[in-house]
Formats: sequence, C-alpha cells, structure tokens
Amino acid sequence: MLKQASKKHFLLLFVILLFLCLLNISLGSVSIPFKDILNTLTGGIDTKESWQTIILNFRLPKAITAILVGSGLSVAGLLMQTFFRNPLAGPFVLGISSGASFGVALFILGSSLFSGFLMTNSISNWSLPMASSAGAFLVLSAVVIAANKVKNTMSILIIGLMFGSLTAALISILTYFSAAAQIQQFLFWSFGSLGNLSWNELAIFIAVYSIAILATIAVIKPLNSLLLGENYAKSSGVNIKKSRNIILLITSILTGVITAFAGPIAFIGLAVPHIARIIFSTANHKILIPAVLLLGAIVMLVCDTISQLPTSEFTLPINAITSLFGAPVVIWLLIRKKQLFV
Repeated sequence: MLKQASKKHFLLLFVILLFLCLLNISLGSVSIPFKDILNTLTGGIDTKESWQTIILNFRLPKAITAILVGSGLSVAGLLMQTFFRNPLAGPFVLGISSGASFGVALFILGSSLFSGFLMTNSISNWSLPMASSAGAFLVLSAVVIAANKVKNTMSILIIGLMFGSLTAALISILTYFSAAAQIQQFLFWSFGSLGNLSWNELAIFIAVYSIAILATIAVIKPLNSLLLGENYAKSSGVNIKKSRNIILLITSILTGVITAFAGPIAFIGLAVPHIARIIFSTANHKILIPAVLLLGAIVMLVCDTISQLPTSEFTLPINAITSLFGAPVVIWLLIRKKQLFV
C-alpha cells in the first residue's frame, strides 16, 4: 500500500516538475508561449529566432541550473540531518559553503591586500567558480582529516561550525580593508544566481553533480541504519568510518560545486527533506533520496520563477526568495519539534 502511494506521489511530483520547468522558461521580461518552447526544444523552426535564442542560451540553462541546485542541496541536507541525527542540520554545517565564500572573497576582496598577485580586472567566467572550488576543497580537506581524528559525530558537527566561523571572520577582515566596488561585487555574488552559466560550465556542473548523486546509492543502507544509532549500525555490519567518509565527501562535493557555480543558496537543503518526510510518511532513504531530488528541484523552480517577477525586467536575489520560503518552514519545524523525524 505504501509503495503504491509512493508511486502516485512520484508520478505527481514528476508532472509538477515538468510543468514548472516549462513555466519557468516561459516567464520573464518576454513571455513565451508553451507551444513555442516545446517547438524549440524539439527542433522546430516555426518559433521566432529571438525566442529560440532566449530559450536555448538563457532560460533553459537557468532552469536546468535551478533543478541541479535545488535537488543537490536537498540531498546534501538529507544526508546531514540523518548523519548528525539533527533535524536542523543542513548542507552548510560542515563549513564547505563558508570555505567557498572565503575563496571568492580572497579573489575579489584580496586584491587590495595582495595587489600584484590577485588581479580582479582579469575576472573571467571561470575565475569565481575556480576560486570558490579552491576554498571549498581547502575546508573539505580539513573536515575529512578532522573526521578521521575524532570518533564522536557531534564533534564533527562542531568542527564544521568552527570552520564556518573562522572563514566568516577572515571574510570580515578582508571586507574591512576592501574598496566599496569590491565589496559590492562580493555582495552580488553572495546573493546567489542561477542565470550566469554557459553550456560548457553547465556540462561540468552536471558531471560533478551526477557523480555525487550516484554515490548516494552506496550509502542508502548505512543511512537507514544510522537512524537507529551508530551501535545498531555497527551490529548490522555497517563500516562506520568508511560510511562517514563517503557521506561527508558526497555532501561536500554537492555543496562545493553548487556554491561554486550558483553562490550560497540558503534554506533549501534544510527545509525540503522535512517536507519529503511529511509527504511520503517514511524515513526509508530508498524513498527519501529520489523524493528530495524531485521536491528540491520543484521548490527551486518555484523560487526562481518568483524571483524573476514575471513580465518584469527586474530579478530579485534568489537567496532572498529561498529564505522567505525556508524561514517559515524552519520556524514551523521548531514549534512542532517532537514530530521532526518519522
């Protein structure tokens, strides 16, 4: 009965995802009818050339980016909530996003301190993702090393939060010594953006994302066992150390690549896993992982569609919209604290 209900939920979510994807591509400063979008995507030539350019070069990559960002952050959030057995843990608790932000801050804001070494005038499409990836990798390495030194899972959580605080402090120092134009540039990056990726950048994003998502298949059993505690997981034959490293690595890769290409996106990874648990009424990760993939993509498309202010030439910061969505969910979860885990 549960499997039959789950199939219906998945089918409904998939239909909603397809509709929202078309709606997201359709709306903007120029509204494009669904039939012209479908015609363009299927290789038709009846659509206006300007509309084809808008769809293929701008709106389709942005919609795909929204799907990747929403689903990736949701999976990372689910892994962290299960791993730490903390309903308020999210994909950023390891400090990976803060590390990525520090890499970008060092690149943009550091030129005033390291003039001659860092050249913000030479920023290319790849500069910020590379700087972000370097910062994320630095923190990832530190977290993995620390994880192998400590046995307590909560100690890893505290270490991750400390790394986040440390990088935030370093960013504050860089900001203090930077010019207004540099601070503004870093601020715009911190708002998050889904619409700046070329097809080449998107191809790399998809490749890294796919590797991380496929790796989650290997940790479904350990995740289900960890829900009942590490002692139960050990008695079930789960290699705790190996599983811990794989879970941390998957989360770090997803969080790092998303922050590198889209900036720090808040609340999606925290709120969506709880919505999935409520809809599917299960804690089985065999169901929850595909559920959060679909729900995360749907929520991100909704937020991006709202941020575009349909029929307007203005676009609101995506981080502001996700926070407006996520904050009430988190407050609601805190109020009904006893029912957070199924």
